[in-house]
Amino acid sequence: MGCLHSKTAHLHSPEDPTLPPESDKPDPVNGDEIDPECQVPTFKEYGLDELRKATYGFSTHYIVSESGEKALNVVYKGKLENNRLVAVKRFSRQSWPDAQQFVAEASGVGKVRNNRLVNLIGCCAEGDERLLVSEYMPNDTLSKHLFHWDKQPLLWEMRVRVAFHVAQALDHCNMENRKIYHDLNAYRVLFDEDGDPRLSSFGLMKNSRDGKSYSTNLAYTPPEFLRTGRVIPESVIYSYGTVLLDLLSGKHIPPSHVLDLIRGKNVLLLMDSSLEGHYANDDATKLVELASKCLQSEARERPDTKFILTAVSPLQKQKEVASHVLMGLTKNTVVLPTMLSPLGKACSRMDLTAAHDILLKTGYKDEEGAENELSFQEWTQQVQDMLNTKKFGDIAFRDKNFKSAIEYYSKLEVMMPTPSATVFARRAFSYLMNDQAELALRDAMQAQVCIPEWPTAFYLQALALSTLGMETDAQDMLNDGATFEAKKTNSRRG
Repeated sequence: MGCLHSKTAHLHSPEDPTLPPESDKPDPVNGDEIDPECQVPTFKEYGLDELRKATYGFSTHYIVSESGEKALNVVYKGKLENNRLVAVKRFSRQSWPDAQQFVAEASGVGKVRNNRLVNLIGCCAEGDERLLVSEYMPNDTLSKHLFHWDKQPLLWEMRVRVAFHVAQALDHCNMENRKIYHDLNAYRVLFDEDGDPRLSSFGLMKNSRDGKSYSTNLAYTPPEFLRTGRVIPESVIYSYGTVLLDLLSGKHIPPSHVLDLIRGKNVLLLMDSSLEGHYANDDATKLVELASKCLQSEARERPDTKFILTAVSPLQKQKEVASHVLMGLTKNTVVLPTMLSPLGKACSRMDLTAAHDILLKTGYKDEEGAENELSFQEWTQQVQDMLNTKKFGDIAFRDKNFKSAIEYYSKLEVMMPTPSATVFARRAFSYLMNDQAELALRDAMQAQVCIPEWPTAFYLQALALSTLGMETDAQDMLNDGATFEAKKTNSRRG
């Protein structure tokens, strides 16, 4: 799932470390065939409509990372119909003009399965679209945790674990005859729900048909690529060496500068000051020496993955400590709602068609007496205008003309003497369908102000929050909605 420029700061980052709730986990009945080794779906070709729906129409709110100007590839967070969260990488149209070649390449990568990889589970090649589908990693990239951390720097033991897991992933790829990994860097390493580091399978794909695969700063590119424009298996070892430098320094330092420090025996100047010396000097020295070997100018002088594994394995001193503990991530235990209405269920699975149908059928009945108040008011042109505006807004909402619905409901909001929760709810849904999730969330909150314990308001907030990638907050809203649903049901029975 990793690309060059992360855009996750406002989406889900380490504050959103949970998996979907159990009721929201992949449906084993309607789901795909599961690979027994890795417990992920076997590779398949997806339809474009399925992936468009999963990413809410490739909404900008679902973007979790995107590359630079030279290779306009975007990665979206998606949710399939069986509730499985996925990462969907959408290539630029020029990258893979030959659909058959793209599917063949993706299918080959899809056969490489390992629990140290972010496994590829599908692809799509319809018309000009070229998309890859992989497991979704909720705990962001190595780049985020090394260079842009919020709460704590990455501990030394976790850095060693990253180095070992990445080496294991590369070694497995070698054994599967996938010796080329394209543009290995800190964005390509992601953390799963347990906080364990995994190597993105996207890097096993060529970035394009011509095999040119480096879009990073040339200062970090293997020397042979600069000479020939091509990569070889030993190029991957060089790039692994640059990742080791990232882990050691907590910064992105050009290898030439680092090699000068090593030759001058100024290794301590390389070490990340945020570690505050909480590492064994001998271990740090060994990792620096390994990085130096990987960064040799002559490809034949670099070690292989077996050598790297042998070098890094003894440096692991806290194997028994879970990764999420070392990273300071909270593994939340999700409390499932005891009761969800049909609208709650539709919002939990982001079934927008069902949610729209339910809002239509429900109408304004939850606003007790609100419509009847108009009949007792003095019949004026202002009241007639208000009723007409409401009528036109409801017709637009019914006909799924959501842009017009927003316009009419906005006029109605100004005209009405008392705010309407249902109008806010309908406009919130219309904003969602118009790719304006922040405004949708605002309106759903306004609906809650009108009717403080109205489940619909909470469910629509959950839908907006989920659209914004804030899964934990969305789950809280579903729980609150279910609580008030149960309270309402019990009061009726009483």
